[in-house]
Amino acid sequence: MALPLAVTGQDVIGQARTGTGKTYAFGIPMLQRIGKPRKNRKKPRGLVVVPTRELALQVTEDLITAGGKLGSRVLSVYGGRAYEPQIEALKLGVDVIVGTPGRLLDLVKQKHLDLGQIQMLVLDEADRMLDLGFLPDIERIIKLVPDTRQTMLFSATMPGEIVALSRRYLNRPTHVRAENHDVEAEATPQTTQYVWRVHRMDKIEILARLLQCEGRGLTMVFCETKRACDMVSEQLQDRGFASAAVHGDLGQGQREQALRAFRNGKVDVLVATDVAARGIDIDDVTHVVNYDCPQDEKAYVHRIGRTGRAGRTGVAVTFVEWEELTRWKLINGALNLSFTEPEETYSTSPHIYSELGIPEGTKGVLPHAKRSRAGLAAEEIEDLGETGRVRSRGRRDRDRDEERRRERPARTRQRRRTRGGRDPEETMTAETPAVTVPEEPAEPVPTAEPPATPPVSEAPARPRRVRGRLKGLNPEVSLDAFEAPAPASMTASDIDAEAPAYIQPTIEEAGGQMDTRPRPEPERIVPPNPFTVIFQSPDLATDDDDIAPSAASERAQQRRRPARSRGPRRN
Repeated sequence: MALPLAVTGQDVIGQARTGTGKTYAFGIPMLQRIGKPRKNRKKPRGLVVVPTRELALQVTEDLITAGGKLGSRVLSVYGGRAYEPQIEALKLGVDVIVGTPGRLLDLVKQKHLDLGQIQMLVLDEADRMLDLGFLPDIERIIKLVPDTRQTMLFSATMPGEIVALSRRYLNRPTHVRAENHDVEAEATPQTTQYVWRVHRMDKIEILARLLQCEGRGLTMVFCETKRACDMVSEQLQDRGFASAAVHGDLGQGQREQALRAFRNGKVDVLVATDVAARGIDIDDVTHVVNYDCPQDEKAYVHRIGRTGRAGRTGVAVTFVEWEELTRWKLINGALNLSFTEPEETYSTSPHIYSELGIPEGTKGVLPHAKRSRAGLAAEEIEDLGETGRVRSRGRRDRDRDEERRRERPARTRQRRRTRGGRDPEETMTAETPAVTVPEEPAEPVPTAEPPATPPVSEAPARPRRVRGRLKGLNPEVSLDAFEAPAPASMTASDIDAEAPAYIQPTIEEAGGQMDTRPRPEPERIVPPNPFTVIFQSPDLATDDDDIAPSAASERAQQRRRPARSRGPRRN
C-alpha cells in the first residue's frame, strides 16, 4: 500500500506489524528515485536514520540486496567503529547513508558529510526516534537537509502523540496502516503467548527448564538491565546452555560477535536488553522470553515481534513478579489481552510441562549429551578499530584474566634496603670496616699495607692529630701520618679518650690497629607489627632530682599555710 505513494514522492507514515517487510517499503522507492550511481556524484541523495547500531547493519544489508542490480552505493555509519573507513567511503562517494544520529552529527561537524543534496529522508522506528531521547538530534538533522524533500516514517507502533509530532516535519502526509485495527490493540496472531506470575528466585530455574522444551530453536531472552543480562547469561552457561549477552555496555565488536554467533547457530540463547528488540530480523527464532516485565505495551509488542515473523509461528513467555502486577495490568488493558490475572507458576508446576511440551523429569541443567553448540568462543571478534574500550562480559572473562595473570612468571628481582650501599645487618655486625678511598678515573689510588701492631714500650712519640676525614684528603697524601706509634705510657683507651669525637673514626679507619675492640651493638627495638612507630627519648632525670608535686598536693599545701596577720584597722 505504501509503495505507490512513496514512488510518486508523497510523504508517508507507515505502520505495520513486525516482520511484514517495512524496510523494502521505503528502500525500493528510495533506490528507484536515486537511480544508478554516477562517478561525478559524491554526495548522498538518500538518508535513513535508525535508533540502534544493529538495526543500521540490518537495513544496510537489505538495501544492498535490493539495489544489487543497480549497483547503488550504500554506507552504514554508527558509533563504536573507527572513523577512517567511513571517511574514506564518503570521499569515494555514496548514494544512500544509513546511520545513527550521533555518528551522523559527528561526521557533519567534522565536515566529512554533506547532507545538502538529500532528496529522501526516512525515520525507521519513528516512535523511538521522536521520543525525548532522540528528538533534539533528529531536529538538528532535519535542519541540515533541504526543505524540498520527501520524508517517510515507519514503525510497528505509532501512538497518537507521535503522529501529531511528526506532522511538524512532513508535508501533507498519508497515514498507511497494513491492518484494519491498531497494532497497539492487537498482538501478533502467529505468536502463542503465555503470561505467568513467578517468584524472582525461581525465574532462572523455570527458564532453564523452558529451554529444554520440544521443538525449540533459537531463543531470545529480554532483560530490563545490563547487569541482569550478564547474570542470566552466566547462569545459563553454568547450566550447560550456549548463551551470549548483548547490551550497551559491550563493545561494538563483542555485540556483533554475539549476533553472528546467534545467526550462525553457535549460540542458541541470546540474552539482550531492548537494544535488540527493535527491527532485528533473525530466522528460526522460535521462542521469546520476557525475563523481566516490559515497561509499556510498545516494548512488549516489539519484544514478542522477534518471533512469528514472515508467516512463521512462535512462542512468547512473559514472567511477571508480584510487584510488577500493576504494570502488567496496564499493558494487558492497552493490548486487550486475556491475562488480567497471570497464573501463579513455579518450576515444579505441572502446567509448564504440558503447555510448552517439556519432557517429564526435566531438571534445570542441560544434559551433557545435548550440549552440541560450539558456543560464543567459536566466533572470532572482528577488529573494528573501536573508538571506545572493550568491556568485559562478566565473571567468566574476569576469571580468565585472573588465570592469565597467574600463569605469568614470578618476579625474581628482590629489592633490599641498604645503608650507604651496604646491608644494614652487615654494618651492625662488622667489627672494623676496611679503609675506603674515593676512586679517581685518571690516577689509581696507591694502596698501603697495614702496619704491624706497635709495641706499647716503644717510641714515646705522640700521634699527630689529623684535621679532617680520610675521604676529604688528597689521594696523593701518604698514610704515614696515621702510622705513628703510640708512646709507652699511653694505651689505646687513653688515645681514644683524648682524641676528639670527629677524629676517632678516622684513626680507626686509617689502620684498624689503634682500637681493635668490637663496637657495642646498639639495642634494637622490635615493634609488635611493621606499621607501629616507636619513639625512644633519652632519660634526663637523675637520682638527686625531686619529684614534681601534683596540682592536688599544691592546693592542699596552700590550704595548710597560715593566713597572714593584718594590722589594726584605722578609723
